Amino acid sequence: MNAARVYVRPVGLAESPQTFDGATIRLGHSLVWCHLLALESYEGGSLVARQIVPVDRFAEALNALPADQAERAQTQFVNLSRMHAPLQLGVRVLRFDQPQVMGILNVTPDSFSDGGRFTDDPAQAADAGFAMLTAGASLIDIGGESTRPEAPVVWEGDEIARVVPAIRALAHSGAILSVDTRKAAVMEAALAAGAHIVNDVSALLYDTQALDVVVRSGCPVVLMHAPSQGANPHAGGGYGHVVTDVFDWLEARVAAVVAAGVAREKVIVDPGIGFGKSLADNLALINALPLFHALGQPILFGASRKRMIGALSNEAPVDARLGGSVALAMSAIGSGVQIVRVHDVPETVQAARVWRGLRDAALTVPGLG
Repeated sequence: MNAARVYVRPVGLAESPQTFDGATIRLGHSLVWCHLLALESYEGGSLVARQIVPVDRFAEALNALPADQAERAQTQFVNLSRMHAPLQLGVRVLRFDQPQVMGILNVTPDSFSDGGRFTDDPAQAADAGFAMLTAGASLIDIGGESTRPEAPVVWEGDEIARVVPAIRALAHSGAILSVDTRKAAVMEAALAAGAHIVNDVSALLYDTQALDVVVRSGCPVVLMHAPSQGANPHAGGGYGHVVTDVFDWLEARVAAVVAAGVAREKVIVDPGIGFGKSLADNLALINALPLFHALGQPILFGASRKRMIGALSNEAPVDARLGGSVALAMSAIGSGVQIVRVHDVPETVQAARVWRGLRDAALTVPGLG
């Protein structure tokens, strides 16, 4: 068996399959198509081989690979264009064939961007959630514990007291609700209160009971990459090659939770921008986002107001990072990411709708594809 690991990375993205006479694949059933693939092999964190292959000649390229690499590459190729069926969440439906905006609702005293706004006021938190829905958010992500660097761990009882009232207040709003937590007891309480999705920064590894909660409930789950699943998810973070390391970790984690009983079609992946990653690491991951479709799962992307924006814009403070947040969200959408998690819902929704208009024109207007 060859020691090198192979990856199939989309590098030639297109607005429409018409641009290349249909010789494309549709990434993750999104509104992004690809006509060129980079067939890359890495060993020990170093690139050892690369071949740029047109989509319609991919089968030929596999013939030149060792059998184990060819099998892995073929699996990734199939995953790249895998159709993600809509999720029926009670009376609500979450579709993956167009970008969805997830609004962030923190009911915490110390979150890096909006901590303290809604900690002791469930009605105000619910109003903020309603405002995001009115502005076009498809999902609301409710969290009761900050995961900023060095944030203290919150006792699960306090976390439940924070998130459950907000979830109950929004449960009949028509929103799809996710709970941003890594604790099994909080997951159970949130799901009982009306949440539909578990969004766990530890990928169900922080709490030994968390995986069982998700399996028993049958709810969808977001598995995020972080270098540590301990109290501080930012700890560690040494990478051989950050893109392939994160890809391999998520690949293994998806396989583990599916083997434990979570339905594959209910698993969403998140590369964990900003969690134990340097500016260079984050930029590499964002530029390589199309590769993550090769995992065969919908992708969630969250970089809203994060410190990398300040690092790239004269140390802009948290409340002055709107432009950078929208730019990163649109970069992700342009890579076929299905869900973007943001603080600034109206601005992101507007940008996404304009982007969608451009894609619709490329698909339907002769000469614009």
